[in-house]
Amino acid sequence: MSWVSRDNLPEPPELPAGALRVTALGGLGAIGRNMTVFEINGRILIVDCGVLFPDVDQPGVDLILPDFSSLLDRLEDIEAIVLTHGHEDHIGGVPYLLEHRKDIPLVGSEFTIALIEAKLRERRIKPVTQTVTAGESTEVGPFGLEFLAVNHSIPDALAVGIRTEAGLCLHTGDFKMDQLPLDGRITDLAGFARMGTQGVDLLLSDSTNAEVPGFVTSEREIGPVLEDIFAGAEGRIIVASFASHVHRVQQVLDAAEKHGRKVAFIGRSMVRNMGIARDLGLLKIPGGLMVSMDDAVKLENDEIVFMSTGSQGEPMSALGRMASGDHRHITVDEGDTVVLASSLVPGNETAVYGVINRLSRTGATVVHKDVAKVHVSGHAPAGELLYVLNTVKPSNMMPVHGEARHLQAHARLAVESGVPADQVMLVENGEVVDLIDGRARVTGRIPIKHVYVDGLAVGDVGEPVLSERRILGDGGFISATVVIDSENGKVVGGPTVSGKGFSEDPKIFNDVLPLIEGAMERAAGEGVTDPHELQQILRRTVGRWVNENYRRRPMIVPHVLEV
Repeated sequence: MSWVSRDNLPEPPELPAGALRVTALGGLGAIGRNMTVFEINGRILIVDCGVLFPDVDQPGVDLILPDFSSLLDRLEDIEAIVLTHGHEDHIGGVPYLLEHRKDIPLVGSEFTIALIEAKLRERRIKPVTQTVTAGESTEVGPFGLEFLAVNHSIPDALAVGIRTEAGLCLHTGDFKMDQLPLDGRITDLAGFARMGTQGVDLLLSDSTNAEVPGFVTSEREIGPVLEDIFAGAEGRIIVASFASHVHRVQQVLDAAEKHGRKVAFIGRSMVRNMGIARDLGLLKIPGGLMVSMDDAVKLENDEIVFMSTGSQGEPMSALGRMASGDHRHITVDEGDTVVLASSLVPGNETAVYGVINRLSRTGATVVHKDVAKVHVSGHAPAGELLYVLNTVKPSNMMPVHGEARHLQAHARLAVESGVPADQVMLVENGEVVDLIDGRARVTGRIPIKHVYVDGLAVGDVGEPVLSERRILGDGGFISATVVIDSENGKVVGGPTVSGKGFSEDPKIFNDVLPLIEGAMERAAGEGVTDPHELQQILRRTVGRWVNENYRRRPMIVPHVLEV
């Protein structure tokens, strides 16, 4: 068990007939962008197609997509996309892939399909869908699919068994093993065991909590904590959670009813998703409990609970706007209680704590997972992962869904449970695993990259642009302009120097003007008249001055104009 040598991996060879190829286009090395491609005999099955949310070092980026480029000339080979559940990191990329071929069938549970259909309606795409239930089997091309119930932080999540000529794969999706779930729907360990008895040739399993020892805390333990918070709150209560966490919202509704408070949903995705959950019978809303926002703001402070989006510190979310004082209906005041009933997605910590601090400055009481048990994870910790490994007894194992440390911890668990170390596939996105004669091996790598969504642009922003944005964010920019005679290269206008994000004092650049004049005069004396060469001289002159005097690295934008 080890990471394969990245530098020496070739392009994957032609896939032999009857062999299965597995390639993760996302979901390895980060929490998000989950997408795994299965191929056999020229036909393709995709499991999940999600997005990754950007880090602070990716300024201006809205979303990060899987790289579809290896599929674009094979779109007609795709049999279906299986969606294990409705979280954005598993379905958020679907609209972008369907832009290339709109009739790729989407297969998933009732709630998952309802969520993706609502998302696609906003983009005016009417998908081809197939709704399946736990325990159901179906076939798409050469892939036999069997779906198993798994417990997660969203209703109706599924694991999928994939039967092919090459063998049986089991993809767990995201799961945990809460033994007392609110909806009574537990992870189907019996189904896992049955597949294990039949012989699982390759297990792909959620690794998010592989470093966490023990067993998951039941979602039921959140309810009493929320009730205690509600009992002690004298002002308004604002609860922020993921807009898909139906079970968490249910417990908020139950606590609100018990303490005589009405509830209003805030945030477009919260209103949409909870409406879908209610219509499907997944969310039980007592009569008279819900009120509109217009009615909510007329109630006394101790009569209302706002159920909001924004638990990850998103600046434009409902809670983010409340924290910054920009929400058109709600201003958080002293005496209010704000509950962040969610985990911190890696990369969002700074934003979340920024929201907590801004809310705290208003005098509100802010409750989050560091101070009270208002959240439990939706992912299986190490003890539960070992249960699955010992139950399934896979011949080969491939950790998925996690950062490198999570994947490696899960790989160690697999070896401890008896999977041979050389049959545990520790791979990265784009690396190809072939299952041939019951043995999985890394056989190559396809080139993939991050595909950034920036506003309406998809893929137009790359690493060079992000590098420039980081420089602008760290050091600002300086613009330097000179006008030269096109015949002899002598300066006939300027130089002028200005900056943004560098200094508030415009006089700071007076010291560099003579240095620029001297550099330009020397260049003219040496017969340099090419504007590009003069721009480089101008850039180097300003750059040396900045470095020697300020030890900073702003972006320097030189302009040489000819007359």
